Amino acid sequence: MADLSALLGEGSPAAWSDRAERLRALVEDRFWMEDRGFYAIAVDGEGAPCRVLGSNAGHLLFSGLPSAERAGRVTERLLSGRFRTGWGLRTLASRQPRFNPMSYHNGSVWPHDTALGVAGMAHYGERDAVALMLGELYASAAHFEMRLPELFCGFNRQTGEPPIPYPVACMPQAWAAGSVFLMLQASLGLSIDALARTIRIDRPCLPAGLDRLTVAGLAVGETRLDLIFQRVGSRVAVWPRHQGGPALQLDVAD
Repeated sequence: MADLSALLGEGSPAAWSDRAERLRALVEDRFWMEDRGFYAIAVDGEGAPCRVLGSNAGHLLFSGLPSAERAGRVTERLLSGRFRTGWGLRTLASRQPRFNPMSYHNGSVWPHDTALGVAGMAHYGERDAVALMLGELYASAAHFEMRLPELFCGFNRQTGEPPIPYPVACMPQAWAAGSVFLMLQASLGLSIDALARTIRIDRPCLPAGLDRLTVAGLAVGETRLDLIFQRVGSRVAVWPRHQGGPALQLDVAD
């Protein structure tokens, strides 16, 4: 909101920034559980934290709220076997009192929820983890004939076994379908500043088994270009191919 206020010349950017910092401090103070290295899912009526490990903490990563140290601890927990199934992230960690891999909200895998958390990890520089999770979500999509459902069951991935469908899930569902593109953007470290006419690519990664990827027809204002990502040894290189329109600036960090 501070950025929008500055761009539009309306209101007070400083007031919005101050409000955001107060909210950040409040969440850090009331929700952080030092002994668990994680954020509580809620506070109860008496202000005590509900000490439940849920994937909601990944949404905090997506917003950029946690400090880098706490974000690292949350990421480590989310990538552990208690959340990570091999197909995506559970909404609730295993061994929690209400955990049930067949429950709508208490242990199932929602592709969009996984994508928000994983994109949040990328915000803190976790490129390899993002590429790994993108590969796992793609594998689950392949089992659903590329029609990602609203959710599926949160059982651990077993060799030769597909993900277990949730019987009444919408399939496909729009935000599930969109999750793949968010995770791809996070894996490539791709961001666009249209006002500054700049494309930034920060330490791109590709999932295992994918050595070349082309983002074709990327539009920034009147400019169209392709971005070609190619694995070269242990790195991923990128080449732009201009199609038309005014030139853009391309910033690449590797």
